Amino acid sequence: MAKRRTMPKSDPEAAAWFETVLPRDTSILIRPMFGHKAAFINGHMFAGTFGPDVFVRLDERSRSELLAVEGAKPFEPMKGRPMVEYVQIPTRWRAEQPTAKAWVARALEWAARLPPKAHTQNSKAAPRRSSGSRLTKAGKTTR
Repeated sequence: MAKRRTMPKSDPEAAAWFETVLPRDTSILIRPMFGHKAAFINGHMFAGTFGPDVFVRLDERSRSELLAVEGAKPFEPMKGRPMVEYVQIPTRWRAEQPTAKAWVARALEWAARLPPKAHTQNSKAAPRRSSGSRLTKAGKTTR
């Protein structure tokens, strides 16, 4: 019987670093995605963590550019099933924060141009604004 691959556990160090490379933009929502942190704009995920890894969502040209960088690879949460528009950034960029920040900003810029997704009432987790404020059920922000 083949051994089943399990999802990696959330990495608190990666999650904390991830928040430091997010742009300061009150329209960004941070919420859990499969037990990991993910950042959303207008309902679209544009970056996130997966275990110790960080990934970004990019347009085709930017994806090709990033995939040419040593250590970058397609984001594949399940072996053999990559998420088409997502790229895992090189882990060495933890020491190169300006480079990582620039790519996360590019991901935000790309996702912000997509048509907004309709909001659903089924959201299990209360999203958090990147500035540290929270959304209430009524859609108001608190600090």
